[in-house]
Amino acid sequence: MALSPYGPHGPVIGKIGNLVSYILNGQVVTRTIGHKSNKHSKNQLANYQSMAVTMELLSPMLPFINSSFEIEARGTVKNQHNLATSYNKKQALTGEYPNIRVDYSKVVLSYGDLAIAENLKMVKTDTGLQISWDTEGGLAHDMVMILVCHPQRAQVSSSINACRRDAGTYFVKLNEEDLEQQLETYICFKSANGKQISNSVYLGNLNGAVENEQEKEEREKYTLVKARFDQVATDYLWMLELDHGRLTSTKAFRVLEKEYNVLKQKLEHMPGKPG
Repeated sequence: MALSPYGPHGPVIGKIGNLVSYILNGQVVTRTIGHKSNKHSKNQLANYQSMAVTMELLSPMLPFINSSFEIEARGTVKNQHNLATSYNKKQALTGEYPNIRVDYSKVVLSYGDLAIAENLKMVKTDTGLQISWDTEGGLAHDMVMILVCHPQRAQVSSSINACRRDAGTYFVKLNEEDLEQQLETYICFKSANGKQISNSVYLGNLNGAVENEQEKEEREKYTLVKARFDQVATDYLWMLELDHGRLTSTKAFRVLEKEYNVLKQKLEHMPGKPG
């Protein structure tokens, strides 16, 4: 049932057929609803995985992006998480289904026209990361925002108000274990009055991209299935070449052909593929 609280000529709130309307940030939004098919195309599966990878990336960053995308979200029907999801799903992913993953060098944590500092540097020490920048450009009292992503722990270390731009440096304290793991680091600048923000800048990776336990398990499973497929494929193609109308009519060939097709299909949708 739908309601018309704004009169007969105003927007309808509720469900009509396969449409549902509701108020979002002061505006009426209408979307379709309905039953989803159990069968999905490869493009649909790729889209689902892209969304899942993006959500996994952004989930621990929520407090940071609530601040970094707050300016851009003002006066729109989108919230900060919507914006971060849209940017990173389009720009920060690499690979093809079922091996879609994050390209950390392309992660977007803010968009804006505030000046970015020059000569950005990051140095690893025994107790953390020393990040520095030139203080010229922008305003001295612009605030610095820094985020360090820990992919292996699915966590981040962030400082929304790290220091002022004119400080020229900021130290991120990390424990010994964190300093040995994969680290991905970002910085952006926000005006003191909260009306402007810069583009986020990727400061770089430390310790390389380390394979987590899930990725290791997926790679090992893929390797086993691929090895069996290569063996079956060799026998299958050999029997085709020597057929002359005899071998392909046997039960042994039909069993081999079925396994060949099953394994081939499985590899197409199996994560863990090298590269």
